[in-house]
Amino acid sequence: MLTVIVETADAGDRLPALLAALTSAAVEGLVREVLIAGGGPPELLAVLREETGAELAQDLAAALKAARSDRLLVMPAKIRLKSGWLEALARHLRGGGGDAILVGEGGFFGGQTYGVLLGRAPAAALAHPDLKRLRGQLRRGAVRLA
Repeated sequence: MLTVIVETADAGDRLPALLAALTSAAVEGLVREVLIAGGGPPELLAVLREETGAELAQDLAAALKAARSDRLLVMPAKIRLKSGWLEALARHLRGGGGDAILVGEGGFFGGQTYGVLLGRAPAAALAHPDLKRLRGQLRRGAVRLA
């Protein structure tokens, strides 16, 4: 089972939709816990915690330390998950669940958002973690999950 860490730095407005999508992953038994890193509007966060059971962390580094699972899926709140993402993730985890990149739907001007699936130890080894550095921690041959 995974700990999902959602970084809210620049897209707290998309957080409710992402948490709703993650609920199905929790029901499927893939997600153990969800941590929201980086804050957002306190009223919104209080409601989301109540409705989803997600926990709060001050920042990504604090979320990495608080994570209870050995496998982490770290993604930005602005990611738009593609249809079929849950099935692709489940299939990948059943097949051994190595490092992976979860690719979101294309953004403006062709920019894509992504999440990274990796072990807790490599993530915790970073002094100042962010998604770009976490992606750099992935082993060669990391799978792309669409």
